[in-house]
Amino acid sequence: MKKKIRRIKEAQTRSLSDNSRARYFTFSALYTAQGIPEGITYFALPAWLAMNGRSALEIASLVSVMLIPWSFKIIIAPLMDRFTYLSMGRKRPWVIFGQLGLILSFLFLGMVEDPLNNLSGLMMVGFLVNFFGAFQDVATDGMAVEVIPAKEQARANGLMWGSKTVGISASLIIGTWLINNIGFSLAVSSLSIVVACIMISPIYFRERQGEKMLPWTRGKISRHSKMIQVKSWGRILKNLYRVVVLKSSLILCLGIFLLGIMFGLVDTLLPIFSIQELGWDNSHFSNILSITTVIGGVLGMLLGGYLVDYFGKIKMLSIYLIFTTSLITSFAFMTNLWSSSIVAIAFILSYYTLYTFLCIGIFASAMHLCWKTVAATQFTLYMALSNMGRAIGAGLLGVLKMHFNWEMIFICIALIPFLIIFIIQLIKFSKHRKRVKSFDTVPYTLATPPVIKN
Repeated sequence: MKKKIRRIKEAQTRSLSDNSRARYFTFSALYTAQGIPEGITYFALPAWLAMNGRSALEIASLVSVMLIPWSFKIIIAPLMDRFTYLSMGRKRPWVIFGQLGLILSFLFLGMVEDPLNNLSGLMMVGFLVNFFGAFQDVATDGMAVEVIPAKEQARANGLMWGSKTVGISASLIIGTWLINNIGFSLAVSSLSIVVACIMISPIYFRERQGEKMLPWTRGKISRHSKMIQVKSWGRILKNLYRVVVLKSSLILCLGIFLLGIMFGLVDTLLPIFSIQELGWDNSHFSNILSITTVIGGVLGMLLGGYLVDYFGKIKMLSIYLIFTTSLITSFAFMTNLWSSSIVAIAFILSYYTLYTFLCIGIFASAMHLCWKTVAATQFTLYMALSNMGRAIGAGLLGVLKMHFNWEMIFICIALIPFLIIFIIQLIKFSKHRKRVKSFDTVPYTLATPPVIKN
C-alpha cells in the first residue's frame, strides 16, 4: 500500500497538470530556450557581421530571411492540434521535437564554412534555427494553455516572459563574448549544449499522470487527452470558428491588433527618434535598450503575473493602459526636456516595463479565452493578429512622420492605448468560459435539428 501511495505521489510530482512548481520551472526553462535563438540571430550575429565590415543591406537581408519562419506559426499550430503521439501527451512530443531541432540547427550553424563570406549559408541555417524556434514557441504555448489552470496563467506568463527576456539578453551578451574570444563556430555550437540541458525538463515532466516519458517507455494515453483530441481538419476549423466568433474573443482580437500597432510604432520610432532627434549613436541606443528591456523583463517576472492574478486581468490591463497613455502623452509635452538623457532613459525604461506588463496581461487573457480542443491554433491566431498589427504600425510611422512632428506622433500613439481601455471592458471571461464549457458537452453540427416537443 505504501509503495502504491509513493508511486502516485511521484506521478503527481512529475505531472505538469498536477504540480504547479513543475509548471513554473518547465515553462520558464522553455521560454529561456526560445530567447536563445532570438538573441543570437537577431542581435549577436548582425552585430558581429557589422563589426567585420558587412553592409547594412546584406545584414538586413539576412535578418529578414531569418524572420520568415515566424509567419509559418499559423500553419504549424493546426498541425499540432490535429496530429500528435497521444501516449506522450498532446503537445509535449512537439515541444521535445522542437528542442531537438534547435540543438541540431545550432550545430549546423556552427558548421557553416567561412561565415563572414558565406551569407547564403548563414541565411539557410539561420532560417532553420528560427523555424525550430517558432515551432517550439507554438508547441510550448499550446501545452501551456492546456495544463496551466486559469488562476495561474498570469503568474506563469510573467515568469515565461521574464525568462524569455533573460534568454535573449544572456545569449546576446554571452554569445557575443564567445564569438569574440573562441570564434563563431565554437561559440554557436556551444549553445546547443544549453538547449540540450533545457530539453531535460520537458522529457522528465509529463503533461498528465500515466503518460509515457519517451516512446519506448511504459505509459498510456490519458483520458483527458483522448477526450479533447480532434481527429479531422474540418472539426478543427469548425471548432476554431465556434470559439473565435464569441463576443469576448472578437473583442480581444481587436484589442490585440490595436496593441500590436502601438508596439510596432514605438519599436520603429525609438531608434530613429533617439539618433535623429536626441543625437545618440546606435551603440548607446543598443546599450540603453538592452538594459531597460532586461529590467522590464525581471519586473514582469516578479510582479507582472502576480498583480494580474491578484487584482484581475481586465482591471490590471486597464491600469497598465492608463499608465501607458499618460506616459506617452506626458513625454510628448516634454520637448524642452528631451535633451536630458535621464528623461529619455526614464521614458524608455518606463515604456518597456509597461510593455512587459501589458504582454503578460494580454497573453494571460488570450490563454483564458482558449478552448483546449484547438488551443494551439486559437492562441497562435491571437499572436498572429499582434504580429500583423506590429507590421502595420512599423509601416504607419513613415506616413505619420511625413505629415506630423515628433510631438504629434507621440500623441497619436497615446490615443491607441486610450481607446483599448474602453474596448477591453466588454470582455466577459466568466460568460465566455461557460459558453466554451458547453461546447465540450454539446456536439456541433452545421445545422442544429429543431427540438420537437411532445
